[in-house]
Amino acid sequence: MRFRRLLIGLLCLAGLAVLLDFGVAAYSEYRVSRMLRAGSELSADPAVSFHESPRHPFVLQALDGEFTFMEIRGRAVRPDIPGQITVEADLNGMHLPMGDLVDGNVGKVPVDEVQGRMRIEPAELGRMFQIPDLEVFGPEMDNSDESSDAGTATATTVGSVILYGTVPIGPDADATAVTDPHGIAGDKTTKKTNSAKVHVLAEMRLDGNQIRITATAIAGRDLQNDPDSVLPGQQQRPVITEQDKPAVLAHFTRTIDIKNMPFGITPTKVKASGGQILVEGKARDVTVDLHRLQP
Repeated sequence: MRFRRLLIGLLCLAGLAVLLDFGVAAYSEYRVSRMLRAGSELSADPAVSFHESPRHPFVLQALDGEFTFMEIRGRAVRPDIPGQITVEADLNGMHLPMGDLVDGNVGKVPVDEVQGRMRIEPAELGRMFQIPDLEVFGPEMDNSDESSDAGTATATTVGSVILYGTVPIGPDADATAVTDPHGIAGDKTTKKTNSAKVHVLAEMRLDGNQIRITATAIAGRDLQNDPDSVLPGQQQRPVITEQDKPAVLAHFTRTIDIKNMPFGITPTKVKASGGQILVEGKARDVTVDLHRLQP
């Protein structure tokens, strides 16, 4: 009987410890999220998650002022990008006394390593290029440096990508718009018949705090007719003429500013996949301001 009571008591204590750990972690995540929202141009409270393990429960991390890993994910508004972009940060080895977190004294927090990411998703890319169905495919361009930090300049990196989307063609191409079914505030234009789906080879250049995308060539399949590929009852797809080439390439050429990386991390890597552009950077032994996700 005594053993049963002891066992029940231990189980109750364990349950209370779990509830305490969960409650302190939830409060801390909420506190950081609200501070980041208040000091950054975010459209909503960012998702904040402290990682823990059986050997390193959150309460012990908080008492020590040594947090092993914190993950942040939010949606930011940029005046130069229609819509929103996703910003993410992973903080490995954050040194922050719990009292400072409660008091909001988080302006200078030492962190062993910060990994920052910026995602520009298909809808935003389509609006930026004014090509609603734009897709981007290509390899990864990496300029990472193990010794890099938040103030390190990034050299130019270059790679090739394939851009695919519907653009206007013909003599009135400059004045022709393509329908955006997800247009902001219902601003939808009328799709003209003189448009074509085009595959374009482009150079994607990570140049400091900018991504420069320069269309260089149109895929051969879009430059000539292929009668064998047309099924009965279908119309022959439009062909890009020599006169259309400059205007088409111009539609797929843009410069994207990425200076607002999380915590001012220098971008070192860019990746294009499935219509999304992902920019990454990493810095070690830095001091971050948890009031501002973006500088």
